[in-house]
Amino acid sequence: MINYYHRLVVSYKGTHYYGWQDIGEGEQKPTIQASIQRVLHKICKSNDCTIATASRTDAGVHAQGQVIKVTLPLAMDSDKLLLGMNSLLPDDIRILLCEPSNKAFNPNKDSTSKEYHYYFCTDTIHNPILNDTVAHVPSHGTNSLDITLMQDACKLFVGEHDFYSFAKRDTTIISTFRTIVSCEIVKMLPLVSGNDVYCLKIVGKGFLRYMIRYMAGALFTLGRSEIKLRNISEALESLKVEKLSARAKSRGLHLISVSYAV
Repeated sequence: MINYYHRLVVSYKGTHYYGWQDIGEGEQKPTIQASIQRVLHKICKSNDCTIATASRTDAGVHAQGQVIKVTLPLAMDSDKLLLGMNSLLPDDIRILLCEPSNKAFNPNKDSTSKEYHYYFCTDTIHNPILNDTVAHVPSHGTNSLDITLMQDACKLFVGEHDFYSFAKRDTTIISTFRTIVSCEIVKMLPLVSGNDVYCLKIVGKGFLRYMIRYMAGALFTLGRSEIKLRNISEALESLKVEKLSARAKSRGLHLISVSYAV
């Protein structure tokens, strides 16, 4: 059988999905992968369609620039495939780009970096318009977030460090060292009237499971003066300390883009 390959950029709102990865035919929980797979099967009238992805985002996590490779048993023009898929996909999943690819391309292993944003709102009362895509981290009274201190802490994450204390335990992982290229917190322009929304921007060469959400959680804990800057530094120095905080909610996390050398 001859296979045909396409590279796609996918955007989705993960609110109503149990993450990217298909969890099997015996499960009824919707996933992004399963939704795309069903559409490919319908277009190709075949079950011999496979998907490889750059990032297996978790339940409730969103993407603006997820990259996938689809392998099809049917020759199709990329533009027509894009139009056909978008006509069949649910409104919260869209194909933004579709182009020819090749057998050798691996969306995950070939990536040079990935950019994630974690959006959070510090208003006392959370605007329901932001509910699905912006985490609510209220800042008031004794719980006020020290954003400046959090911005200083972001610098500690930059470089190669041991993120053992900022990830889910996984015995299959050989090394918990990862390299962060940039990390910063910036204030966003108001999305709706009266809201204070910030964005934690992180670019890294690779990430562990829940790593960004544990990093965000530690920054929030620091911002409330429940831990010190030195606690984050120690956690990054291979001391295998316990988690500094609970992981932040998934709703604020967005995969923005995946970069490649070519």
